[in-house]
Amino acid sequence: MTLEKKMNQPQTETKSEFSIHPKTQIGYISLTVANLDSQIEFYQKAMGFKLHWKENGKAGLGAGGADLLKLMEQADVKKYRGVTGLYHVAYLFPNRRELAIAVARLFAIKYPNSPTDHILTKTTYLDDIEHNGIELYCESPDDGTWTFKDGKYETYRKDGSWSDGREALDLDELFSHLTEDDKLDVSVPPELKIGHVHLHVRDMDEAVDFYHGVIGFDIMGVAKPFQMGFVSAGGYHHHLGLNTWQGRGAPPPPPDAVGLRYFTIELPNQQAYDDVVARVDKAGISSNQIDDGLLIYDPSQNGVVLTVAK
Repeated sequence: MTLEKKMNQPQTETKSEFSIHPKTQIGYISLTVANLDSQIEFYQKAMGFKLHWKENGKAGLGAGGADLLKLMEQADVKKYRGVTGLYHVAYLFPNRRELAIAVARLFAIKYPNSPTDHILTKTTYLDDIEHNGIELYCESPDDGTWTFKDGKYETYRKDGSWSDGREALDLDELFSHLTEDDKLDVSVPPELKIGHVHLHVRDMDEAVDFYHGVIGFDIMGVAKPFQMGFVSAGGYHHHLGLNTWQGRGAPPPPPDAVGLRYFTIELPNQQAYDDVVARVDKAGISSNQIDDGLLIYDPSQNGVVLTVAK
């Protein structure tokens, strides 16, 4: 097989008889926080988010449209290690220039972050002030691709050379997309959205069975040596990342933990939503109707809300 064919072949390894609608996206994410005002200040100043609303110990933030992030303050909560929950939420920028503004802003205020070149994407990683993981990224498919082959994660540059997919990002190249007129204290672009969510789970097979076998995401690859798996809708490289890096059998966080309350899976229409809900019901999974959709929990007790795009 030629390298060109290898790089352009479909990355999906496994599809079930039922696949979730290909236009399914990740909606907003909801976090429990210890200090609402401090977190709002972080997301506005360091991230460039807009405050959409704030009331009764809750707030919604994003790019000026639908909420991307909902925060709920809870007293006497703290961060726990070695538990399931959020690894990171990944905010997708429309192009390298917008990502460059976001990364340059972090450097300007001296906020710790880790710029990384995944070849297929350009990214940086950071934690918010309560240690919730964040990824900021843009797509860069012209630079190469990644594949899961024989249970191994492999990355190839556009010239065919191999990469581990975790190189240091060329900041000079990234910042070359900025102009002298670009300001760093601007809000994130209106096109910003959540590209994917990466979760700590207690068992990889169990998690894949849930998100693939019940919810209907296609398996893009499982790399057991890395304790990592990707699933998605419509052939995207991943809408959900799954890992057991907190240890196989890791327990869920206690009730007094900061972090993930739930993330939303946004179905494009009512029929697509009904199809997934029917599978949830058939699997005997408990659910609760909340304002924005149907709340369920995966086997690792990560909260998931199924909702219809508005």
